Amino acid sequence: PPASDGDPAFVDGWEIKFDELLVTLDKITLSENPDLSPTDQSKTGKKVAEVDGPWAVDLHKGGPLSGKGGSDEQAVAIATIEDENLNDHAPFDETQRYAFGFDVVAASDAAKKVNLDATATSHYATMIKNGWAVLYVGTAMWKGGTSCTSSDPSYDVSKLPTKVTFMLGFKSPSTYLNCQNPDNDPAKALGGEEHERGIQVKANGTTIAQATIHTDHPFWESFTHDTPAHFDQLAARAQLVDGEWTVTLEDMKGVDFTHFTDTKDKALPWRSCLTSYMPPDNSKTMHFDSLGIPHDPNGDPKTSMRDALDFMTYDQSTQGHLNSDGLCYVERHYPSPD
Repeated sequence: PPASDGDPAFVDGWEIKFDELLVTLDKITLSENPDLSPTDQSKTGKKVAEVDGPWAVDLHKGGPLSGKGGSDEQAVAIATIEDENLNDHAPFDETQRYAFGFDVVAASDAAKKVNLDATATSHYATMIKNGWAVLYVGTAMWKGGTSCTSSDPSYDVSKLPTKVTFMLGFKSPSTYLNCQNPDNDPAKALGGEEHERGIQVKANGTTIAQATIHTDHPFWESFTHDTPAHFDQLAARAQLVDGEWTVTLEDMKGVDFTHFTDTKDKALPWRSCLTSYMPPDNSKTMHFDSLGIPHDPNGDPKTSMRDALDFMTYDQSTQGHLNSDGLCYVERHYPSPD
């Protein structure tokens, strides 16, 4: 269970540890007028500054800087923008806020390896080969104990592996536009947004903007932000490789997220190891909610979710934030619904 109520946790009893979390960042931008459209976060004024990478970063390894989310987070510096370099190098206007954006792009030979060790460099070569933008590498251990409940007691959940290694590579290049900024609190946000948009520069000082990647998004049970995270659906599809249970994102291809099953095609129940978690409805079978986006196994990926691979990738593509948890407008650059 989590150390404190409200801490992130996998509701079905899993503990996730990363060996690597590799991402390629590019095109950090500043634009005028983040409040141009109160109802459309994607709209801003003209772009006035940009610094280009790409940069390959291992988010698990971290760096020497304190992260925006607290003392247990680490960050690494990747670039500095000195002035409005797309506007004749005019100085920044200290009286206005600038819309902040950045890209996550497919791995590239051109990327500067910011903090990758030898193993991460080898895995990054695999990312380049496969066209991945983000790669999760690590181990999941089931630690739910005896207090967990199941929506279908006739299903023997003890048959699921209790240790699963994973390598989840996502083909999900995306742009994160006009991000909200928690550093601006307690300034009033627009409409129902959580934080005021944009970066406020300082006179004779440095303003830190942290491009943040949240790790829990691919495991959510819905396209609603911050819904509960699960790993059973992945464990149920793990394959025995060299004596270890292993799962990749490809193992989720063709898997029906509206009715999860294991590798023997048995319906997978909901498992709850937190007293605070209840399944979303009375169905015995674990199923995820794509909200208004239709599920169609043979559909066009631009208009529908075909399988659990599509579902996980869509949720994963929303993981870019500013300064820990500032939400950004997501512009996807792979075949997916708007």
